[in-house]
Amino acid sequence: MHIVVLGAAESGVGAALLAQAKGHSVFVSDKSPIQPQYKEKLAQAGIPFEENQHTLEEVLKAQEVIKSPGIPEKAPVIQALREKGTSIISEIEFAGRHTKAKCICITGTNGKTTTTLLTYHLLKEAGYNVGLAGNVGYSLAEQIIEDKFDYYVVELSSFQLDDTYHFQPWISVLLNITPDHLDRYNYSLASYAESKLRIMRNQDSSGYFIYNADDENIQRYFQAALRSVQQLPFSLHHRPDYQLGAYYLDEENISVNLKPSSSSETENVNTAKSPLIGQHNRQNMMAAVLCARIAGVEKPNIEAGLATFHNADHRLQPVGEINGVRFINDSKATNVEAAWYALDGVQQPIIWIAGGTDKGNDYTTLVPLAQSKVKALVCLGVDNEKLRTVFQSVVPHVEETQSVTTAVRRAAELAQPGDVVLLSPACASFDLFKNYEDRGRQFAAAVKELEK
Repeated sequence: MHIVVLGAAESGVGAALLAQAKGHSVFVSDKSPIQPQYKEKLAQAGIPFEENQHTLEEVLKAQEVIKSPGIPEKAPVIQALREKGTSIISEIEFAGRHTKAKCICITGTNGKTTTTLLTYHLLKEAGYNVGLAGNVGYSLAEQIIEDKFDYYVVELSSFQLDDTYHFQPWISVLLNITPDHLDRYNYSLASYAESKLRIMRNQDSSGYFIYNADDENIQRYFQAALRSVQQLPFSLHHRPDYQLGAYYLDEENISVNLKPSSSSETENVNTAKSPLIGQHNRQNMMAAVLCARIAGVEKPNIEAGLATFHNADHRLQPVGEINGVRFINDSKATNVEAAWYALDGVQQPIIWIAGGTDKGNDYTTLVPLAQSKVKALVCLGVDNEKLRTVFQSVVPHVEETQSVTTAVRRAAELAQPGDVVLLSPACASFDLFKNYEDRGRQFAAAVKELEK
């Protein structure tokens, strides 16, 4: 078959290499410049490619197109392909055709990276032959060329799920659905939810669907009764209205039951040694523990794995302590929901650093938390007016700066021993930084500098 791959970053290049390995002829097209590392991979494999343009006559020669997740449906090149009736699939759909490994796939608006990394860690530490792939930055397709793993733990964004049709995870996980990226879904939460629920639509009674019973949008959009898949809902509390796969007995113990209809299968997993903080991470832990148990990891191994886990950078990451004040980098919190989780999760008084590029944010949900927990707000952004307006009457002290060094220094001056300085911006980073990683790194560096 002649396959055209649109987009030449991690997922596109991985798909192109797998397509070539399976004997297809391949052409890669990217309308932006291609990063040197990916150009080199394509050149080494002898795969023809173009950058800074989509030559339509070349693209339209495709019998099938593998589309990178970043390309929206409304892009002219996609419209032209739709008009012609060309099959358009995602890297994940293509990869899924070529492996018999068991895929544990995780999605949700927030928490999916942490849950993916934790699930992978629990399996790997227990000695499983497991790969890590998807939205965490590793192409599933490229790993499937060798296909040397028995299991893959795959983080999936809604964009990656959009062009899947037959892909069938062994275990699928849906953590939550909250409004995000709605510009890609005609500003319809229902369309976005439908996209997330694609993760389990091909599963049958041999598969497992783990989902958050406390999430209102999952309740609203998931028709549980119509599905033959084995369902394992989880909750922060025991709930008589659900047959739960997992719930918290108390702050540190999860009750786990892989056969919720029979109470004899229940066991308790202790989470006391886990470094993760916040209610959302308690939910993430339940999902990961359920995945590990289904895969057969024993309770002692799970408890040991929880204790040795280090989360990805920029997610509620402790980066230092000065005069009894802890500094936490949560730069990944680029939306209101993620900032809510952070403010909710920290139990000490908070000096909060927030701000950046506002994505039409509604800060209302943060007001009660700010009122009860935040001693001071340092706004770090080019335009802080909206933040000031919302929080000036709620937080005792509000000030602003466009310098991360100043923000850290002022936060340290405003804090007392026992307080936490929390960078949890609730906004995108593009006004002052390259991306959220750059913002997080500069914050951590400023803390280190101040420690000296």
